[in-house]
Amino acid sequence: MARIKPQALLQQSKKKKGPARMSLTTIILFSLIVVLIVFFLFSTYRHWTHRSRFQSDNGLLVSEGENEFGDPKKSDVPGYAVFNTSKGHIAVELYKESSPEVVDEFIDLCQKGHFNGMPFNHVIKHTVIQAGKNQKFGASEDWTSRGKHYSQLDSSLKHEAFMLGTSKGKRDNKGFELFITTAPIPNLNEKVIVFGRVVKGEDVVQEIEEVDTDENYEPKSSIGIINVSLRQKI
Repeated sequence: MARIKPQALLQQSKKKKGPARMSLTTIILFSLIVVLIVFFLFSTYRHWTHRSRFQSDNGLLVSEGENEFGDPKKSDVPGYAVFNTSKGHIAVELYKESSPEVVDEFIDLCQKGHFNGMPFNHVIKHTVIQAGKNQKFGASEDWTSRGKHYSQLDSSLKHEAFMLGTSKGKRDNKGFELFITTAPIPNLNEKVIVFGRVVKGEDVVQEIEEVDTDENYEPKSSIGIINVSLRQKI
């Protein structure tokens, strides 16, 4: 039997152990697959990040006339209202915990479009602006005196400016009036139920406050609420 030389055996062993070479086409194809997977993951991440940011910035918006909130006593009760007025937008935080019944009534009226086209009937500078379908304002002199003499009373009894309230007593659809104070008013709860405060649009309130009025504090030019939107966040 012929003997195989050691040098030939060594060469055969190297040939068997040597790694298989990948073709250039296989390398390119594998690289393209990796790039596509990375691009897909990055696109998915950007999509969901943008969507979350958009929802956070805009909150949950419900326009008047929509009934998406269902039962107002649920946890998804909107926490803010945005008044679109002829002078601009006024954003109000609703006091759901301290005035739940009034807030529920207000939300229900918003969804029914009650405040659409509601005029500002009375404006007392440095005191209050009032909107409602009821033309009666009550003792306007009383409102004026409260605004002038608030600094003489205990500061613990003051209410800050830009508070939102409605009249006390039994209210029907026409009787739900809105009052926004433009200065601290002492003992405000004696006249109205406070159920919110302005958080954006104070300049709009002040612009409404500066309109010309007659001797009955009624604006000489038409000014009012165009519509109201309810939101979870501002």
